[in-house]
Amino acid sequence: MASWLDSEAPTKFDDLAVPDDVRQTLVSTSTSTDTPHLLITGPAGVGKTTCWRLFARQLLGPGWQSTTHVLQARDLLKKRGAMASFEEFLRPSGQNSDTLAGRTSLDAFDRGISLPSPGEDAPAGSEREITTGKVSISRLIVIEDADFLGHIRQAYLRRMMETIGSASRFVLVARAPSRIIDALRSRSQMVRIPSTKRETVVSTLSSIAKRNGSEPPKEVLEDIAYISEGNLKKAIFTLELLVIRDLATDRTSVHKMVQASTLQAGRHLVELALRGKVVEWKWENKSGRNRKSLSGAMAEVDNLLNKQGLDSTDLISQIHGVIVGRRLSVPDSLREKLLIALSECDVELQRSTYPRIHFEKFLHRVAAAGRHQGIAFG
Repeated sequence: MASWLDSEAPTKFDDLAVPDDVRQTLVSTSTSTDTPHLLITGPAGVGKTTCWRLFARQLLGPGWQSTTHVLQARDLLKKRGAMASFEEFLRPSGQNSDTLAGRTSLDAFDRGISLPSPGEDAPAGSEREITTGKVSISRLIVIEDADFLGHIRQAYLRRMMETIGSASRFVLVARAPSRIIDALRSRSQMVRIPSTKRETVVSTLSSIAKRNGSEPPKEVLEDIAYISEGNLKKAIFTLELLVIRDLATDRTSVHKMVQASTLQAGRHLVELALRGKVVEWKWENKSGRNRKSLSGAMAEVDNLLNKQGLDSTDLISQIHGVIVGRRLSVPDSLREKLLIALSECDVELQRSTYPRIHFEKFLHRVAAAGRHQGIAFG
């Protein structure tokens, strides 16, 4: 059974839970005879991926998936030879003269090659018209989390943008547009998607629930919207989880779920750091062999970033909630030091593609503050 995030994904521009100006920009650029490169920006869970998928479907026609190429830039950080992988994506044959963006699909000349499924309509209501005698755009190259590319790979991408043919376009997706170099920003039309308004989240959740045979009380939907903080993806996932567990009629279930989620993990990592347990190692028996594994506050950071899928911005928000919350019983002077350290960590993260380094630096500062207060040892 498909997740609601998949089964309820919008298929029309009119269905998008975004401001009207964003919707109009997507329609106009995807139906234009001179479509620009796009830079789609916005916080987590507001529909950036959904937007570019509808843009691709409208721009390329029914066969859009076969000529849309997607690279997850964040994955490059986990690989050896990241630059080589990046070049291989953009130059599949390994030859300088053959680039992905320079290839032309047959769909550029005849959209009739790919036919829509029965009952499928274009996102804008009608298919894009092809101008006679002009090569139509038939290939889209999408870079997800482009703000994690780094300046060297972005400069490489800029050079390729300057030399591509008329049949290809780039779509860059980023949460932090400030990390995108000026040369790329100036060559793209920026589409800014703000956090989803609370009333929009509530109405969207209500519609999705009804289509799936559930009618949670409005108070439950409002609670979900509140804890989601403008993240529509998180809100839909939370509601589906409550419905599956038959808990969508009880407001206390929402709060219990929050308490059992990343808030606890965030509090735990701050408390570990205050006690000086930033990086620790322990022996574990795995498959009959003793192996050394990371524990302490940095293990919690890795768990939240890698296993629970939090973005560095989300983790900053979680830690901030812990520091200013009532459950962390520390003197105000110490709380102030932690907030200053966290704010500096947040600033450093905006300029970096390696969040783990800055979180470790922050946690060591927390440990130092804990030692000064007589909490941490070692």
